[in-house]
Amino acid sequence: MYKSSAFLQTGRLGVGLIGTGYVGKLRAEAFNADTRVNLVGVAGRTPEKVAAFAENYQTQAVSSWQELIEREDVDLVVVCSANHERNAIANAAIDAGKHLVIEYPLALNYNEAEAIIARARANNLFLHVEHIELLGGVHQTIKENLEQVGEVFYVRYNTIKPENPAPRKWTYHHEYFGFPLIGALSRLHRLTDLFGEVFTVNCHQRFWQVEEDYYQGCFCIAQLSFQSGLLGQIIYAKGETLWQAERKFEVHGEKGGLIFHEDGGYLVHTGETIPIAIGDRRGLFAKDTNMVIEHLFNGTPLYITPEQSLYTLKVATAAQRSAETGLTIVV
Repeated sequence: MYKSSAFLQTGRLGVGLIGTGYVGKLRAEAFNADTRVNLVGVAGRTPEKVAAFAENYQTQAVSSWQELIEREDVDLVVVCSANHERNAIANAAIDAGKHLVIEYPLALNYNEAEAIIARARANNLFLHVEHIELLGGVHQTIKENLEQVGEVFYVRYNTIKPENPAPRKWTYHHEYFGFPLIGALSRLHRLTDLFGEVFTVNCHQRFWQVEEDYYQGCFCIAQLSFQSGLLGQIIYAKGETLWQAERKFEVHGEKGGLIFHEDGGYLVHTGETIPIAIGDRRGLFAKDTNMVIEHLFNGTPLYITPEQSLYTLKVATAAQRSAETGLTIVV
């Protein structure tokens, strides 16, 4: 592990946290619970929020992410800020010789993300792109039960979230959040992790908005043809123009099906429907954070590589091109 002078003196990993939202808070809690870690400071967009965050989590408020990255007592930079900032922060951290943990997506542009991975590797720096959906109960339960449904031929994953009024925040901003299936990359990543490489993508999207930058609603649907012959469909939608919330994952095989929604999970065979226990969704950011710490100190393996996340970003970029051109895109 890269060791700063501060680490050599104290034996503790110095962490700089960028972002004061929900994920940043969960990260801070996990870091503060580990005696091997020193949460050096936090930076964000709003000084008042940064100050309050620093007080709550016993760390130092830093005026900018640039200043935080340059600190000699920071070994690891953890990025929990808006999507559009990821590329600039990641490259600055690499220039400063820092390890990186970054929430998906690594960048909103595939070529930029690919370059970040190459630069981190060339500089012998640790880079981890978080994908906690892979650690969650639904995903793990699907993996454990896939063999029971035989050869899978169709999968559907819908996440629809009505919000009225739609919040005026970065997740509803074209530039800050990015193309819906890039900003919400985990929707695609569940499928690529389970079912492998994608052959073609066909995607359509619609936005409702009364402001130039912020929209009030979006609806995005993508159809995926996998190399295996499997067909997949994803709907990602949110905002004021939606009327029924839905979070549903369906896997259809030749011998049965797996159905997961808000009420639970079920294995369906001819003439029977069997409830399936699903693991807890809570504590996944803490689990991811602890795995990162163990990897840096002891070399224990992680559950994902940056290259796997990059591949899904390639698929999402193809979906974006399809939505923009109206064409089916070969990945």
